[in-house]
Amino acid sequence: MGTLILIKCFSITQLGASLSSIGAGPGATLSSTSLSFNPIKLICLVGWMYLCLYFVQRVQFSSLVPNNYKSIANVATLFLGPALLLVLLIVNIVSKSIEGHRSIFEIMKEQLQNASASMRSLRLGSKDKKALRLLDSSGRSITEIYGHGEGKREDSHILELTSQIVADALEERASDILIDPKDALTYTIRFRIDGVLRIVEHLEAAVCQAVINSIKAVSGMDIAERRRPLDGAFLAKTGDGTVSFRVASAGAVNGEKLSIRVLNQNAGMFTLESVGLSEKQRAVIESMVAKPTGMVLMCGPTGSGKTTTLYAMLNTIDLFTRNVITVEDPIEYVLPNASQIEVNPKADITFAKSLRSILRQDPDVICVGEIRDEETAAIALRASQTGHLVLGTIHSDSNASALVRLLDLNVSSLLLSSGLDALVSQRLVRRLCNNCKVPAKLSQNQIHDFHKRAINYKNIFQANGCDQCHGTGYFGRIAVFDILILSDELKADIANNKLSVTQLKKDGDKKGKSNLRKQGLKFVVSGVTSLEELKRVIG
Repeated sequence: MGTLILIKCFSITQLGASLSSIGAGPGATLSSTSLSFNPIKLICLVGWMYLCLYFVQRVQFSSLVPNNYKSIANVATLFLGPALLLVLLIVNIVSKSIEGHRSIFEIMKEQLQNASASMRSLRLGSKDKKALRLLDSSGRSITEIYGHGEGKREDSHILELTSQIVADALEERASDILIDPKDALTYTIRFRIDGVLRIVEHLEAAVCQAVINSIKAVSGMDIAERRRPLDGAFLAKTGDGTVSFRVASAGAVNGEKLSIRVLNQNAGMFTLESVGLSEKQRAVIESMVAKPTGMVLMCGPTGSGKTTTLYAMLNTIDLFTRNVITVEDPIEYVLPNASQIEVNPKADITFAKSLRSILRQDPDVICVGEIRDEETAAIALRASQTGHLVLGTIHSDSNASALVRLLDLNVSSLLLSSGLDALVSQRLVRRLCNNCKVPAKLSQNQIHDFHKRAINYKNIFQANGCDQCHGTGYFGRIAVFDILILSDELKADIANNKLSVTQLKKDGDKKGKSNLRKQGLKFVVSGVTSLEELKRVIG
C-alpha cells in the first residue's frame, strides 16, 4: 500500500509539473514565481486521480482479476484508470459468451441490469424499507413460491404491490395492516399508527384479492379457503434486519378480510425507564422483579403495550444467573440467554401444558404471555408459591377488573391471595409532535379547575399537524401506568371471601381509571400529550 501511495504521489507531481509547464508557455521555468494556475487543468487532474483510486478499489474486490495479479492490476489502474477496467470487462463478457453459448448483447444487457440494481441499492442504502423480501416460515421468498417462469411475469406487479404495502407499513411505524372490502368493487387498506387507524389506499377488488392471495401464500395459508378463519405468519427481510408478521383472515360481506399484525421487533430493547414509568413506579417494579418468588400481572386491553412492558421487566433480570423461561403467543423478540416457547394449538402446545413442562426444567423466572383460562392461572399462581417469580399478562380494563376476572375463572380465592403480589394496569397515549404542537386553547372552566387543583397549565399543548406527523399532530406513544400492590389486608379480604365482586369491580374501576388519569395528567401538564388524547384513551 505504501508503494502505491509513493507511485501516486510521484505521478501527481509529474503531471502537475507538466501541466504547469504547459500553462506557462515556451521558455518558462518551473520556479515558484513562474508557475501559472489553470483551474480547468486542476479539476481534470483531481477528477482523474479520484477516478483512478475508485477503479483501484473496484479491481481489488473484483472477481475479474486473479488474486496473484491484483497488485500489478492496482498499479496499472493508478495510471490507466477506467481504460483498464473497460478492457477487463470486455474480456469477461467475451469469455462468458463463449462458455455459456450466449450472445454478447444478452450478457451486456444482464451486466447493465446488475449494475443498475447495485447503483439503486447504493443510492437508497439500508434505509430503503421498500427494498425488502417477503419470506415464509421456511425462508422461501414470495417469488420462489410463485415461481420464475415466463408465465409468472403477470404476477410480478402484484408481488411488487404486496411488498410496497408492507414496506410502507414499516416506514410509517404501523402496528397493524387491515385489508377490508369496502363494497363489491373496492377494498380499503388501513394502517394502525400510534393506535389509530388511517386509510392509506383504495384498491380494485380484483387487484386486492390478488394481493391477499400473495400474503396468504407466503403465510402458509390456504388460498382457496375464503370463508373459514385462517391464521398464518411470514417474515420480511429489510436492510435493518428481519421483521415478523402474524396474519389472520376471515370471510366478510363483499369479500375476504385480512388482518396483519406487525410484531414489535424492538420490544427486547426497551427498559422500564423508556416505556414511561416514573422514577417511583420504576423503583416499585424493580423491587418486585428482584424478588425470588411472587407474581406480577400486567393488565390492559389489546394493544395497550403489555408485552413490551413485560420484556422491559425481563431486561432488568440477569439472564446469566437466573434461568428464565417464557411461554408466548407468538414470540415477538428473541431474548438472548432465555428459553422461549411458542404456543401452537395445532400441535397441542398450550399455555397450560407448556407451564407444566417448564416446572420440571428448574426455572427461576417464568413469563406467561397471556393468562386465558383457569388451568393456566392456577398453574402460574402455584408456581409463584413454590420458589418461582412469575410474570404474566391478562386482558382486563383495570387492576380490580383483573381480580374479578381471575375469580370468574374459578381460581381459588386462597390461591389468588397467596400467589398474586402486584397488578399493573397500562394504557398507551400518543405523544404530541414536537415539530408542530401549539399552546392549548383552554376554556375558562378548565383554567378554573387547574387553579383549584394548583396545577400549572402554562405548558399544556394541543395537536396541530404537519408533514412530519402526516397531519395528525402526534408522533409516537408513551405508556401510562397504575400499580396496585396487594397489601396483607387486601389479601386477607380476598382469602376470606369478604370482597364483594360487584362492589370491587365498581369501586376498583373508578379508582383504577382515576389513577390512570392522574398519571396521564402529569404527561399533559409537561407537554408530552394533550387533554384530548388523554380523554380519548382513558375517558
